[in-house]
Amino acid sequence: MVGELIFVTQVAPYTDGPAGVHGVLDQAATAAAQLGGMHDLDTVVVADVAGLDADRLAIARALGLFTIGETPWRPDQRRVILERLRSGDLAVLAVHSAADACYGWEEYGVIVGARFDGHPWTQTMDLAVVDPDHPATAHLGETWRWHDEVYQFRDLRPDARVLLRVPPGQLDRGAPGARQPEFGYPIAWCVEEGAGRVFTTALGHFPAAWESPAYLRHLHGGLTWALATTGGH
Repeated sequence: MVGELIFVTQVAPYTDGPAGVHGVLDQAATAAAQLGGMHDLDTVVVADVAGLDADRLAIARALGLFTIGETPWRPDQRRVILERLRSGDLAVLAVHSAADACYGWEEYGVIVGARFDGHPWTQTMDLAVVDPDHPATAHLGETWRWHDEVYQFRDLRPDARVLLRVPPGQLDRGAPGARQPEFGYPIAWCVEEGAGRVFTTALGHFPAAWESPAYLRHLHGGLTWALATTGGH
């Protein structure tokens, strides 16, 4: 192995109350080990960042985030993540609820590309493949039939490269909490932050996702793209 994928699965409270615990975290950790191995990376699963040494972050090639709530990153950890991402030495893979985390860390929203703004819907949908040339979506065809929570977002980065989108006609606009963002309903995207890369997908709530080769190829393609600046293959 030629490096590490640090995969963080921490469940932390929000500032105003507890966060929900995802039942698929063990499945996700198993998948992360498989994905890391496909890139010659050892996968280290971290359930509490309090025990994560900043020196370890300083040599990792990839950081995977399946977090929720106010992940208690220390200032030294935040600094290393930002510096290494922006220098192109650290790839970031943000999964499902990672966009619903770290509201107290302003730059975190820039890293993952948008902020969670509720999930009014849970349903089967025909996702529009916006970018069929990206490694995360090249295997999907023009549409991808999928069942999941549908997140809506705010503060999507204007330079985000949207990969998957929920066609608005498939959503009940009258659902409690539903809004119509001007950028629609992106569900997966990627961004470049400095010389580094971040891949974000809001999919992955249910166990079936982690049993799906198509979904795992989606993650693998995203990680492949993000690792390109770090010498990944």
